[in-house]
Amino acid sequence: MAELDSAEEVHTEMSATDRIVVLKQKHASLETALEDENKRPMPDSSVVAHLKREKLAIKDELLRLHSA
Repeated sequence: MAELDSAEEVHTEMSATDRIVVLKQKHASLETALEDENKRPMPDSSVVAHLKREKLAIKDELLRLHSA
C-alpha cells in the first residue's frame, strides 16, 4: 500500500512542464509505431486506428496543458 501512495505522490507532484515532456515523448513514440505499422505490406487497420486515437488524445491533452 505504501508503494501505491508514493507512486500517487510522484504523479501529483509532476509539474505541468514535466507532463508535457512525457506526453511529447509518448506522442513521438506513437508516431514511430504508426509509421512502422504503415510500412508493413498489409498494415492492420485496427492497430493504425488505435495508434491514431492515442496520438489524438495526447495532442488534446498537450493543448489543454498549454492553455492552462
